[in-house]
Amino acid sequence: MTRSKVDKETMKIGNIQFGDHPLFLAPMEDVTDIGFRMLCKRYGASMVYTEFVSAEALVRSVKSTVNKLTISDEERPVGIQIYGRDVESMVEAAKIVEDQAHPDVIDINFGCPVKKVAGKGAGAGMLQNVPLLLDITKNVVKAVSTPVTVKTRLGWSNDNLIICDLAEQLQDCGIQALTIHGRTRAQMYTGSADWTLIGKVKKNPRITIPIIGNGDITSPEETKRAFEEYGVDAVMIGRATFGRPWIFKEIRDYLDGKEPDPEMTFNWMLDVLEEQLRINMERIDEYRGILHTRRHLAASPIFKGIPNFRQTRIAMLRANTMDELMGILEEQRK
Repeated sequence: MTRSKVDKETMKIGNIQFGDHPLFLAPMEDVTDIGFRMLCKRYGASMVYTEFVSAEALVRSVKSTVNKLTISDEERPVGIQIYGRDVESMVEAAKIVEDQAHPDVIDINFGCPVKKVAGKGAGAGMLQNVPLLLDITKNVVKAVSTPVTVKTRLGWSNDNLIICDLAEQLQDCGIQALTIHGRTRAQMYTGSADWTLIGKVKKNPRITIPIIGNGDITSPEETKRAFEEYGVDAVMIGRATFGRPWIFKEIRDYLDGKEPDPEMTFNWMLDVLEEQLRINMERIDEYRGILHTRRHLAASPIFKGIPNFRQTRIAMLRANTMDELMGILEEQRK
């Protein structure tokens, strides 16, 4: 027996037309590398994002930052997310991104809560300086022809839940979509995401741009609820994707009324993780490819419940060569 399909209008960002119930991969530092993005795309992500890029470092041509601009046509549509704390460097960085990488979307990060970003006034730190936040947005929109979008949070703290007004102000700046994470900066990643304000923004008749909801989506059932109860145009998934790029297929099949795919066995999932390792090795290099992939492997839910797996996880995180890591993975095969 199949599940009923959820009805939802399709959405657009610029000229990009998305199908029903778009599922986006969140931009995540040290997580959304090229191998992972390509697999998420293959298994149903409607849009993927690179790791976020420091505007200041990009303007200074820091090699590790410039390397983050590498994208492949296979993963399009793809967004590149930038963060910074002044108009000049953000405008310059947006132009560099557009000229060098030609992404489908340039996203501005006003949501990252970590101290090294928000503590310096960038990311979610901008929620304490709304005039500057809007000034940056307006000028970046003006400086590039690529569609500009924004990702942010509900506010700085529970005493500062500004998202309903901020969404209108950002729309007036010319952004073409808004992603809202259902927490404040003060919450970091603690507690649970509050989707009620995301739903309130979406229901505001003044809001005409797509609203993308983000926060605590870990299952097909939660995704369906996000679309049905809060009316969002798309759902963005972050931490639940670690070591699980096929989550997009699981959710997509569920939303389309299909039964779980019997071919998605433990060994099938292990093959996908091994492929991610190989792609990262080829696209980056052996050392950094392993570094990028190890955390996915160690976090993957497929190993949950394996007796005495702790030592194996430690060995995964210490592996320094392709052969060593592949050997550990192959030992788990059933």
